[in-house]
Amino acid sequence: MAEHVLYAASAPFESARRLPDAAPGGAGAARAAGLHGHSFLATVRAPAPIAGAAPWAPFPGGEVDALRERLQACVAPLDYQLLNEHVETPGDENLARWVAARLALEGEVQVGVQSTRCQGAEVDGQRVARVWRRYQFEAAHCLPRVAAGHKCGRMHGHGFAVLLHASAATPQLLDRTWAPLQSQLHHACLNEIPGLENPTSEIIASWIWARLRPLVPQLSWVTVCETATCGAHFDGARYRIWKDLGFDSAVRLALAPEGDPRRQLHGHSYRLRLVLSASLDTMLGWTIDFGDVKDIFAPVFARLDHHPLHELPGVAQSGALGIVRWARDQAVAALPQLDRIELYETPGCGVILNWGAQHPALPA
Repeated sequence: MAEHVLYAASAPFESARRLPDAAPGGAGAARAAGLHGHSFLATVRAPAPIAGAAPWAPFPGGEVDALRERLQACVAPLDYQLLNEHVETPGDENLARWVAARLALEGEVQVGVQSTRCQGAEVDGQRVARVWRRYQFEAAHCLPRVAAGHKCGRMHGHGFAVLLHASAATPQLLDRTWAPLQSQLHHACLNEIPGLENPTSEIIASWIWARLRPLVPQLSWVTVCETATCGAHFDGARYRIWKDLGFDSAVRLALAPEGDPRRQLHGHSYRLRLVLSASLDTMLGWTIDFGDVKDIFAPVFARLDHHPLHELPGVAQSGALGIVRWARDQAVAALPQLDRIELYETPGCGVILNWGAQHPALPA
């Protein structure tokens, strides 16, 4: 099967800035125009160099660390600095463009800057930018069409998170258009809202899309996070869900040079993300039950968690990429909807293996 590999890295930096060109009106714009600071996070997702190009990793399996080190060196001049002295108007999008230009990586490179947990911007390989905002609402719901005895059939609640991604749109526009929905959803029983009588994550995402897309034509996709470990994307045509799993395991990289600590036995607390694409089941209102994904993947997970991963085929020679390839080969027959696996060794730093349509990636 055809596959597309991206390596991912993240690097924090602490900086101050002024945004004199912030959208006028309101106390928020006034605060942005004044001197203030953030704990920023720069992110990059990049393919390995094409054949014949200079490698940026010293050995197979060292790509994640090499990309992280390159990103850290790129943003080091911004750390504990006034960003206006480096970037004329240092909004998240302009900072992402600055980082992308300095990284100078080739191919389908995606660079992002996250200024808070709730906002950021990304620039792709064609330098097309998307801003994103994260919103939170607390609500109750139940799923009335599930089988008898299913726990989601009982009334319960979540702290839902919604991420809106849009190209050529300002964060202020997203805030204004989201505000009426926030008032409607927050501290509500979702089943009582017209259109959300069966409020699965997929249905909530498409419900939000239908109300926001006419007001924000630049909207690219909506993500609804039901919990911290699962959620659904909708882009107006396709549904995708994701499920996160964590495991703690050992590894060693056989191709690391002598004296490199990665050649010896070490380990990580890994975060694995399974991404699945499927048509919506119009009766149940979901593509596939999050619980079913976890249960079906359980035999594969059991062979990853608390094990020496370098004993799996190909892992000692290629590190994280070998792990996701092995996991895909073990799981895809039982989970045919699976078409992407992300594996992070440390927060924001890992590898993404995709063998279906390209997916949005959540902020690190």
